[in-house]
Amino acid sequence: MNAPGSALSVERLVVSMGAQQILHEVSVTVPERGIVTVLGANGVGKTTLMRTVSGVYRASSGRVVFHGQDITAQASHRIVALGLAQAPEGRQVFASMSVRENLLLGGAMLGREDFDATFAQVLDRFPVLRQRLGQQAGSLSGGEQQMLCIGRALMSRPRLLLLDEPSLGLAPKIVRQIFELVTSIRAAGTAILLVEQNVRQALKVADYGYVMEGGRIVLEGPGAELRDDARVRDAYLGGA
Repeated sequence: MNAPGSALSVERLVVSMGAQQILHEVSVTVPERGIVTVLGANGVGKTTLMRTVSGVYRASSGRVVFHGQDITAQASHRIVALGLAQAPEGRQVFASMSVRENLLLGGAMLGREDFDATFAQVLDRFPVLRQRLGQQAGSLSGGEQQMLCIGRALMSRPRLLLLDEPSLGLAPKIVRQIFELVTSIRAAGTAILLVEQNVRQALKVADYGYVMEGGRIVLEGPGAELRDDARVRDAYLGGA
């Protein structure tokens, strides 16, 4: 059952690819208007978790419940229509299309009035995109492409935003801007599930965190507690 006040409940999720089991009864909860982070090294199943929640992959067992509705078997476009959007790892903008066209695709399910209002809000949040509307997305810098990727996801007016490695490959100044953006999106009312290798930054903004190893949740707790946990410090923060 979806916990009261939860935007998302992932319940004992099992995902396999062929004969290989990737996720082993993973359970994660994201409260409404909360930021929850999933941490772990490369290859532990974080992206598989995100893609299963968003309907790209299918679960072998377990459930994904979004605002009280079981979406485990829903198609990804229907999940977007319910209010869940993902900004995928590696940005994955449509490189040959303009910035404007990328944003148009993100808001394709909206009516004209809602689209116009949301388009204006996204450009207010990302002023650099307003300056680049006619430019091909593939010609943007890495940081600008990440902003476009997040902006495109926000065009669907999500109640829950999945962010998969938003700081990957970006300069420190841009990383700080991305995490400031994450907190401002939550402040505007959108819950966030954040997968991130930059553990220090993720735990600064997260209300709660989960640590994954080998497709399993091995540690969880409030973000502040995980920052002070010796196991997290030794494994991810260099003992600092």
